[in-house]
Amino acid sequence: MTTGSFERRPPQRGSVNWWRRWHRWIGFPTALFLVWAGVTGTLVAFTEFFGEDEALREQLRTMESPVHAAPGDTAMLAPLARAVATVASQAPNAPIDKVVLQLKGPAPTVAVFTGKRGGGEDRQFVIDARNGAMLRIESYADKPFLYRLHSGEAFGDGGLVFAMGWGLALVVLTCTGVWLWWRLRRREATGWRRFFY
Repeated sequence: MTTGSFERRPPQRGSVNWWRRWHRWIGFPTALFLVWAGVTGTLVAFTEFFGEDEALREQLRTMESPVHAAPGDTAMLAPLARAVATVASQAPNAPIDKVVLQLKGPAPTVAVFTGKRGGGEDRQFVIDARNGAMLRIESYADKPFLYRLHSGEAFGDGGLVFAMGWGLALVVLTCTGVWLWWRLRRREATGWRRFFY
């Protein structure tokens, strides 16, 4: 070793410098995923708050349904039969995955979700429950793309595993940050200055 040089020793396990090193290395890549989760989460919240579906839910929350759980009440059967007949005219013999009846409000609807032969989602038919008229046809996926993007599911099972990994990394980052804050607190200070330094 030459004069004036020094050897850098790795920090001792459990020391403040050791925790700082791991906090820093975990924090850098995690910050990228934190931005991803923040942006997609904001878009999901924005869609929920300002979307059509939320406005309809708010409107219908104060209304009472005209259909009741009473023996002999067949009020929902006629709209369902009309809806299935309308779908059959558009997509004969299509597999029906599920049906959602919206029975209250000024414009009750029946949503019929059809699948593909052999499996998979296909289309959503939204039908006027009062007269069986077709209102719109939309693509059908079990979850909106924005939700799948936020959770990582849009990239398949690998995306979900990766999302669990970055979620765990955020937990570790938080724990190491709290540990560093506690270790670096000013013990000689009094009052709130001991913890807010």
